[in-house]
Amino acid sequence: MTASDAPSPTPTNAAFSAPLLQRHRQPFTIADDFPDTSAVLGAIPKRCFEKSYAKSFGYLAVSLILAAAAATAAHLLLPTPAPLKDTTALSVLLWAVYAFWQGAILTGLWVVAHECGHNAFCDNKTLQDAVGFVLHSALLVPYFSWQRSHAVHHSRTNHMAEGETHVPNKAADPAGAANFALSRWIGEDGFAIVNLFNHLVLGWPLYLLVGATGGPVRGTTCHFVPSDSLFPGDWRAKVWLSDVGVLAAIAGLIYASKSFGGPAVAALYVGPYLFVNMWLVLYTWLQHTDVDIPHYEADQWTWLKGAFCTVDRPYPEVFDFLHHRIGSTHVAHHLCSRIPHYNAQEATDAIKKAFPEHYKYDPTPVHEVMYRCAKKCLAVVPEGKRWYYTDKPVEVTPTKQE
Repeated sequence: MTASDAPSPTPTNAAFSAPLLQRHRQPFTIADDFPDTSAVLGAIPKRCFEKSYAKSFGYLAVSLILAAAAATAAHLLLPTPAPLKDTTALSVLLWAVYAFWQGAILTGLWVVAHECGHNAFCDNKTLQDAVGFVLHSALLVPYFSWQRSHAVHHSRTNHMAEGETHVPNKAADPAGAANFALSRWIGEDGFAIVNLFNHLVLGWPLYLLVGATGGPVRGTTCHFVPSDSLFPGDWRAKVWLSDVGVLAAIAGLIYASKSFGGPAVAALYVGPYLFVNMWLVLYTWLQHTDVDIPHYEADQWTWLKGAFCTVDRPYPEVFDFLHHRIGSTHVAHHLCSRIPHYNAQEATDAIKKAFPEHYKYDPTPVHEVMYRCAKKCLAVVPEGKRWYYTDKPVEVTPTKQE
């Protein structure tokens, strides 16, 4: 099947999404026929699956050196952090600029730990988990707990019931109806601002603490307390070990606050930490969400359909470099998460060439698509065999299943 042969989105979704996308692209065509998983993996050059100790530790070293350099420069060059009542607007501005860039740098370390969780860092699993555990714990991430929940995310991508993270609300459900009501009350732009705040500021802690945006089949979950729905069997002990890592990092921050002062720790660590959280939620959100990206119920969902619902996006080169291209090669990452990031571009090129009717790339600038999703992706409605986002509480009757 060629791209021109692939069926378009359903008429209702095309009418909704096409005007929103027309500046940069047409709505994605969504094929009904998918290749075998073995065919997809076979199209990726075998060398893409090879892990290199030198490259993995080399990229880790680059991120560590940049983070240390940024913190040192801020300490030496910026005004001494002081309580807010004693600080100046210029000092707040300068430290905010530092927080943004240091957060972008530290996200690179987050991505390295993420690769450890996927068994994409090195062949020594003990060493790999040790690296990931230290890096994620330092960023207050429960390493093993998140490793498990993220594996579920990969295994159930864009599944309406069993997905993990950014599972959409149905328009007919109370949460979906609440989104429509709020959008009508404060307006589309007001809703977009609230939605961005909920995602980029509150999203990560709420996900860790109560499983916000997780699949309804698992209900409320907590990454710090093992539950049978998300952490079965041996994972329970790993959850407690993850807690130890995070508590050790918190103890270190408390000690640093007593030694160097709370304002210094807030300026050097807490500010960048908030931007790290923003980046990781932004990636997960935008790689699987848009006005023309479908979700599937259990009877229509397959692993490969979910993986090919992933979208690569044009992140600015500086962030692509700092974040090891996690956002511009995300399709390949979902098709095989064991591919190291330094081989992901070659894998992406191979997938795009072999399966152009399934590979998705959106040239829309990231800030535009972020606002589009925040403004227009309120809840999903059924259209044929798929569920699509809408911004209005419309009634759509599913077509008869074949």
